[in-house]
Amino acid sequence: MKLFTKSIHEQLLSNGQLRLERQEQGLDEPDLMPVVKLFTPDAACTWLLTELDPNCPDIAFGLCDLGMGSPELGSVCISELEAVRGRFGLPVERDLHFTADKTLCAYADEARAAGHIKA
Repeated sequence: MKLFTKSIHEQLLSNGQLRLERQEQGLDEPDLMPVVKLFTPDAACTWLLTELDPNCPDIAFGLCDLGMGSPELGSVCISELEAVRGRFGLPVERDLHFTADKTLCAYADEARAAGHIKA
């Protein structure tokens, strides 16, 4: 399975461009809604991604949970995610049923309190 559809890829790039433009203008960074949820079906890893870096589209930003009880906001390399395999050799998958219902910061606050992403 491809991690991103064309429309997801375009939205992630658009969000990345928005963040870059706001940074260049000295404005507050936007608190975006996650565009995609990725997960390992045979491990406890989850990523809620909001954007791709327009200058380096292999780098995504979002809420990253490696299943160790401390989810955090940060960047992740998409090509590395594509290479990840869980304990039974299964690749990272896209949650086909995920629809964000809050901003990334709201998910992050909830995840920190719970010790894992609840989405």
